[in-house]
Amino acid sequence: MIPRIKSYQPLADYQLLVSFDDGRKVRYDVADDIKTVPAFRDLQTEHGLFENAQLDASRTCIYWNDQIDLPSDAIYEYGITL
Repeated sequence: MIPRIKSYQPLADYQLLVSFDDGRKVRYDVADDIKTVPAFRDLQTEHGLFENAQLDASRTCIYWNDQIDLPSDAIYEYGITL
Protein backbone atom coordinates (compact mmCIF):
# COMPACT_ATOMS: atom_id res chain seq x y z
CA MET A 1 0.00 0.00 0.00
CA ILE A 2 1.31 3.42 -0.93
CA PRO A 3 1.62 5.70 2.12
CA ARG A 4 -0.55 8.81 1.94
CA ILE A 5 0.74 12.16 3.12
CA LYS A 6 -1.41 13.89 5.73
CA SER A 7 0.65 17.10 5.94
CA TYR A 8 4.03 18.50 5.00
CA GLN A 9 6.13 21.55 5.70
CA PRO A 10 9.24 22.82 3.91
CA LEU A 11 11.96 23.65 6.44
CA ALA A 12 15.33 25.38 6.27
CA ASP A 13 18.27 23.73 4.53
CA TYR A 14 16.05 21.84 2.05
CA GLN A 15 14.38 19.66 4.65
CA LEU A 16 10.76 18.47 4.55
CA LEU A 17 8.72 17.61 7.62
CA VAL A 18 6.12 15.06 6.51
CA SER A 19 3.28 13.38 8.42
CA PHE A 20 1.52 10.31 7.06
CA ASP A 21 -1.98 8.96 7.59
CA ASP A 22 -0.64 6.10 9.74
CA GLY A 23 0.80 8.63 12.23
CA ARG A 24 4.43 8.33 11.18
CA LYS A 25 6.37 11.63 11.00
CA VAL A 26 9.65 11.97 9.17
CA ARG A 27 12.21 14.57 8.21
CA TYR A 28 13.37 14.11 4.62
CA ASP A 29 16.59 15.68 3.39
CA VAL A 30 16.02 17.00 -0.14
CA ALA A 31 19.59 18.37 -0.16
CA ASP A 32 20.80 14.83 -0.89
CA ASP A 33 18.58 14.72 -4.00
CA ILE A 34 19.79 18.16 -5.07
CA LYS A 35 23.36 16.80 -5.09
CA THR A 36 22.54 13.66 -7.09
CA VAL A 37 19.54 14.43 -9.35
CA PRO A 38 20.21 17.17 -11.93
CA ALA A 39 16.57 18.36 -12.15
CA PHE A 40 16.47 18.93 -8.39
CA ARG A 41 19.20 21.58 -8.65
CA ASP A 42 16.52 24.09 -9.64
CA LEU A 43 15.30 23.93 -6.02
CA GLN A 44 18.56 25.59 -5.06
CA THR A 45 18.96 27.98 -7.98
CA GLU A 46 15.38 29.23 -8.44
CA HIS A 47 14.57 31.57 -5.57
CA GLY A 48 11.50 30.48 -3.58
CA LEU A 49 10.84 27.26 -5.52
CA PHE A 50 11.55 24.89 -2.62
CA GLU A 51 9.12 26.72 -0.32
CA ASN A 52 6.35 26.33 -2.94
CA ALA A 53 6.09 22.56 -2.63
CA GLN A 54 2.66 21.14 -3.40
CA LEU A 55 0.85 17.90 -2.65
CA ASP A 56 -0.84 16.05 -5.50
CA ALA A 57 -4.55 15.16 -5.31
CA SER A 58 -3.87 11.51 -4.43
CA ARG A 59 -1.61 12.63 -1.53
CA THR A 60 1.15 10.30 -2.74
CA CYS A 61 3.59 12.84 -4.15
CA ILE A 62 5.10 16.19 -3.20
CA TYR A 63 6.06 18.19 -6.27
CA TRP A 64 7.47 21.55 -7.29
CA ASN A 65 7.07 21.53 -11.07
CA ASP A 66 6.75 19.08 -13.98
CA GLN A 67 10.32 17.84 -13.53
CA ILE A 68 10.71 17.75 -9.75
CA ASP A 69 8.66 15.45 -7.53
CA LEU A 70 9.10 13.08 -4.61
CA PRO A 71 6.87 10.03 -4.25
CA SER A 72 5.49 9.40 -0.79
CA ASP A 73 6.94 5.88 -0.59
CA ALA A 74 10.48 7.26 -1.02
CA ILE A 75 9.88 9.90 1.66
CA TYR A 76 8.40 7.23 3.95
CA GLU A 77 11.29 4.81 3.42
CA TYR A 78 14.25 7.20 3.44
CA GLY A 79 13.01 9.91 5.81
CA ILE A 80 14.30 10.03 9.37
CA THR A 81 11.53 9.03 11.77
CA LEU A 82 10.82 11.65 14.43
